[in-house]
Amino acid sequence: MIKPEIIDNVLHLSVEGMDKILALKSKLSVPLEHITAIRIDEEIVKNKFHGFKMPGTTIPGIITAGSFYQDGKHIFWDIHHPKQAVIISLDHEHYDQLVIEVENPESFVQEVQGKIQR
Repeated sequence: MIKPEIIDNVLHLSVEGMDKILALKSKLSVPLEHITAIRIDEEIVKNKFHGFKMPGTTIPGIITAGSFYQDGKHIFWDIHHPKQAVIISLDHEHYDQLVIEVENPESFVQEVQGKIQR
């Protein structure tokens, strides 16, 4: 799971627990101005193929974590539970998209949308 925090117009995402090892990453930081869209989407997680691992971990039905390449996009995944999946589209960043799990997806999406629409 990811613990999000917004400080000074930067979204900080901390990878928690064993996911740090499986994703080979402990933290991501993205300026809010680089976020082009954010949405809840459990269907994207249900797709069996999440891309080519670069490096990443996939245990179907349990976890997808790490860097993946799919459809010309570099995507960071950290998902256990599809119902908590949030997709963040980015511009001018290493990743084109972040597919992450947060504790309360609805309020997280509303908070980020409110900040990026200013």
